Amino acid sequence: MSFEEMWADLLPVGRDAASGGYHRFAWTPPELDCRAWFLDEARRRDLEVEHDANGNMIAWWLPAGGARDGAVLTGSHLDSVPGGGAFDGPLGVVSAFAAVDLLRERGTAPGRPIGIAVFAEEEGARFGVACLGSRLLTGAIDPGRARALTDEDGNAFADVLHKAGLDPASIGPDEDLLARIGCYVELHVEQGRALSEPVGIASSIVPHGRWRFGFIGEGNHAGTTRLRDRRDPMVPFAEMVLAARASAEGNETVATVGKVGVTPGGVNAIASSVTAWLDARGPDDAAVQRTVTETHDAARRAGRAHGVEVEVEQESYTEVVDFNQGLRERLAAVLGDVPVLPTGAGHDAGILSSRVPSAMLFVRNPTGVSHAPAERAEPADCLAGVEALTSVLADLANG
Repeated sequence: MSFEEMWADLLPVGRDAASGGYHRFAWTPPELDCRAWFLDEARRRDLEVEHDANGNMIAWWLPAGGARDGAVLTGSHLDSVPGGGAFDGPLGVVSAFAAVDLLRERGTAPGRPIGIAVFAEEEGARFGVACLGSRLLTGAIDPGRARALTDEDGNAFADVLHKAGLDPASIGPDEDLLARIGCYVELHVEQGRALSEPVGIASSIVPHGRWRFGFIGEGNHAGTTRLRDRRDPMVPFAEMVLAARASAEGNETVATVGKVGVTPGGVNAIASSVTAWLDARGPDDAAVQRTVTETHDAARRAGRAHGVEVEVEQESYTEVVDFNQGLRERLAAVLGDVPVLPTGAGHDAGILSSRVPSAMLFVRNPTGVSHAPAERAEPADCLAGVEALTSVLADLANG
């Protein structure tokens, strides 16, 4: 099947007709449908599919003789953020299948295995930890902590894995699989306005992380409780949001509070608790940590002033990732004069880079919007991305 045909097949899955956004959370029906699509495409090409213990999938195109070492891995993820765009993740998977098709059409057989990967829970939209599948694979998260993660409905990650036919006791680093991977190249839509050409190469990923703030007050009646008697957690929460913005401006970082839970959530009731998530990113670790510390300090001061307890827990953090220089230079030699740019978005490639030489290709995003329905890549740029990935895979698998 062509890139266009595969894209058309996948496009309706998990799409909200009203907003145009996608809801493909890990191991929910839409994401499972995406996984089924992946398996169908792998079977269509007679690729051997491997499922690891962490919920990641790899479709292998093995060389003559069946060698499995020194593999060239590509791919991305199929899950989404709430109301996300169509391209974040799936573009890399569809492009990988299309690149394999082009290699076969051109009579290029790989000297090393080529694998197309789908990593689980990359966005962290269901269990709160981004790149969970690649973190487990590489040992970047403790398996016990991962098993205890829960979604908003209280479903434990361990139970969800068990229901999906996986053994939660077996999750964690897979040294055998990592040893077979020679390098990883992830193609992804660019998630800002920095790329002016159809295709670019990533230089690095800036430091980024997530922190959960808990504000514990006292629920009460909105009409009969005097202001001076209130322990309203919404007030220090509001102070925290403003402090995050001010601190980000002062430290030249970005800070976002995009998810909030209020208990009990009644219009005519003072909240008993508020849970809010802070996403902070910046040019270096020190700037990000200053932003979080200053935000936490402001939240605690406001909490003391209003009789509200404030708790903070780091859910995930990734230090600055400089992609493998030798691999980047090899991609640049293959593709010629293409832009090289950093990104503020996290990716599985950034997690794998601690264990495997990794690199990224970006496809231009004309809207500059991502994690929203307006996320876009032009058809011609998508095909340019397929051609670039095809050339890279041919070089890496036969060089």
